[in-house]
Amino acid sequence: MKAALGVIAVILILALLVGGTYAGRRNEMVRLNEQIKSNWAQVDVVLQRRADLIPNLVATVQGFAAHEQTVFDDIAKARTQYMNAQTPADKIAASNQIAPLVQKILLLKEDYPQLKSNENFLRLQDELAGTENRIAVERKRYNDSIMEYNTYIGLFPNNIFAGWAGFKRNNDYFQAPEASREVPKVQFPAAKP
Repeated sequence: MKAALGVIAVILILALLVGGTYAGRRNEMVRLNEQIKSNWAQVDVVLQRRADLIPNLVATVQGFAAHEQTVFDDIAKARTQYMNAQTPADKIAASNQIAPLVQKILLLKEDYPQLKSNENFLRLQDELAGTENRIAVERKRYNDSIMEYNTYIGLFPNNIFAGWAGFKRNNDYFQAPEASREVPKVQFPAAKP
């Protein structure tokens, strides 16, 4: 009888230890997952800010560069795709299409010297540059939180508890789009003799 009670006590102690460990680890996984959602919300805010600035910048540039219609059409399509995206992965893909198009608009100022001195263009360009910096910071925070979460749920014994609780790896990292890996081409106007 004493032996049976001892075995039951040991089983209860082990169950309490495993249950307590499981609860603690699960709570940490929930915290890390919520941190990812919070960081994504910040990324989404700055991406939305960029999407909202782009039509103003386009309108300013269109007055000077009416024949650059394909660039404007591409930007409108990419912005619409971003606005209609529902998941972080879709928004990341749409955002990666917008970035090189914004660079094309900013490069138009080289072809239109009067655009360089336009006050609206300069103000919007500065706002867009600040927004791009915010995007970079928020993307890094978001990627760091995904890395922390993925590392935590991948470590032993967390991986066992993650499987029990239904936590899965998150691979919605921001990555540099292929277009950003290309070396920019800088062309100077030919010198006049």
